[in-house]
Amino acid sequence: MKKLTVEDPQTKSPDIVADNIKQLKALFPELVTEGPDGVSVNVDVLKQLVGDKTVADVEEKYGLNWHGKRRARQIALTPSTGTLRPCPEESVDWDTTQNLMIEGDNLEALKLLQKSYAGKVKLIYIDPPYNTGKDFVYPDDFQDNIRNYLELTEQVDGDGRKVSSNTEASGRFHTDWLNMMYPRLKLARNLLRDDGVIFISIDDNEVDNLVKLCAEIFGEENFCGTFIWEKKKKPSFLNANMGTVTDYITCFAKSRPDSPPFAAGAVEHGKMYPFNNAGNGFQTLTFPVGCVHFFCSDQTVNAQDMSEGNIKTELLDDVVIENGRNANAFRLRGEWRYSQRKLDEFVAAGDEIAIRKLPFRPNYVNRSGELKKTANLLSHRTNGVPANEDATEELRGLFGSDVMSHPKPSGLLKYLVRTVTDDNDIVLDYFAGSGTTAHGVWRQNSEDDSRRRFILIQLPEVLDPTIPETRAALAFCEKAGLRPTIAEICKERLRRSAKALRQGLLFGRFDLGFRVFKLDSSNIRAWAPDRDDLEKSLFDASEHIKPDRSEQDILYELLLKLGLDLCVPIERRTIADKTVHSVGAGVLMVCLAPQIAAGNVEPLAQGIVDWHQQLAPQGESTVVFRDSAFADDVAKTNLTAILQQHGLENVRSL
Repeated sequence: MKKLTVEDPQTKSPDIVADNIKQLKALFPELVTEGPDGVSVNVDVLKQLVGDKTVADVEEKYGLNWHGKRRARQIALTPSTGTLRPCPEESVDWDTTQNLMIEGDNLEALKLLQKSYAGKVKLIYIDPPYNTGKDFVYPDDFQDNIRNYLELTEQVDGDGRKVSSNTEASGRFHTDWLNMMYPRLKLARNLLRDDGVIFISIDDNEVDNLVKLCAEIFGEENFCGTFIWEKKKKPSFLNANMGTVTDYITCFAKSRPDSPPFAAGAVEHGKMYPFNNAGNGFQTLTFPVGCVHFFCSDQTVNAQDMSEGNIKTELLDDVVIENGRNANAFRLRGEWRYSQRKLDEFVAAGDEIAIRKLPFRPNYVNRSGELKKTANLLSHRTNGVPANEDATEELRGLFGSDVMSHPKPSGLLKYLVRTVTDDNDIVLDYFAGSGTTAHGVWRQNSEDDSRRRFILIQLPEVLDPTIPETRAALAFCEKAGLRPTIAEICKERLRRSAKALRQGLLFGRFDLGFRVFKLDSSNIRAWAPDRDDLEKSLFDASEHIKPDRSEQDILYELLLKLGLDLCVPIERRTIADKTVHSVGAGVLMVCLAPQIAAGNVEPLAQGIVDWHQQLAPQGESTVVFRDSAFADDVAKTNLTAILQQHGLENVRSL
């Protein structure tokens, strides 16, 4: 028998206000809005609905507005105080791979990637949390997001609280979701190339708001359209009105005029596309001299009506055919698929236009390899795009159990990757989940022998044992000795899918590795004085680097701060008994030795100069040392002077 408590709804009196608002919303949905304190009634709108003409006109403008939008914009502009720490021990082919898997809060990770990857990503695909009325966990703390993130993911002491409650009962059902999405989309746009595109999976709850949100961030003129994806082979009847079998993938370009057509492969060589299209409006096309290939002997065809059945065509001029070509320009009037402008483009490009017999029926003849645009319907029945059932079977084949609920099939991502990307393009997914995007990139690379790269970002959200859908994942993690987080499942999925793909490869040059990085606070110590022991604070501040950080940690933070690729080649040499790193063939040279004695200054500087001259990098190079390594300012000044005398002007310390 359950004991009633004061918290139980049964023991509370009815909420009359909430009931009144519910009734008003049923009659007039436009009255009820979301605000900082939940739902409220717009009294001015109510007056207008009952014909009250005393309501003063207020500024009205088209757009999507919600409470917290200004703060969401500020969050996107606030720089991150974190860094990405390398984890070679969790990676595959660390030394050679060009792929990244970042474990951390995607908002902070996107900020950290701004310098290194701005304007370099061809395709972004994301499958963000659908707005179902359940909590979603993303730590958007305006003051200290890194600390909040570490607490949330149980990496430091904290209460493990969820920081984003998004239930319908909170009255902020759409508001919280929009506040979560806005800064992430804002930052993602910066990473796209001018010809880049973003694909976003979404369902009915937020598809309208998502399109408006993206129109504001990317510009409505860059809206490419929305794919309808048949996600189920059998309908789900959870919807009260109809069985649901589809989701949406909304597409925006950074600059639509620069973005490529979405390809579904190449059309068949020699396939003919008729000019005639019954039911279109009548127009007259002029065919220039020699542009039509006739499959007949030399002759003159007189002007005449060439209509037949439901196809209406009239030849307006006599046509002289010599050597299989029209020796004069001629006009045809009819119901055409193509305009005069398109016909002129065919002629200018030297494309083949063929007429095989009387009555004249002109056809455009496709050339080998010509692009075939994809349809906006993605279906297992029409273009072979798999459904959720296939994704479930795919994960069962890799893990032996259902480790993720509602996964996307890698075949869907493989199809999307093929539509817009080419060899060496970068694909980003910052809601990586189980790593489906990476799996799709690898599959497409293996099919067309390409070297597309991926960047995945996934929050190490701890699996909740109270949710039935996560029990299989928890059991798998326990058996495999993995921390029970979605990020761990993602990394394991990459390892297993890579192994499966590698077994089917004939050649070994295909990149099936990935570098793991984890979000953490900066390696550089911030000034945080202890008022009770100021002397100790000053002493600690003399060493800027945190004591628990490695040279490799610091090196990769430098890459981020200087805008270098996280997969750039790094060489290492010992010069004057000190380890020196050359990044990007000498673009960055780093010595993080904890001590550099006065006697070591000259041989160390000269060794760096000699190595730099051998590498001969293009453009300016940066040389970095640990500030606390020098015995005094004289030693630091002497080393800097030697380097600058040999053209290494940009010398820094940290």
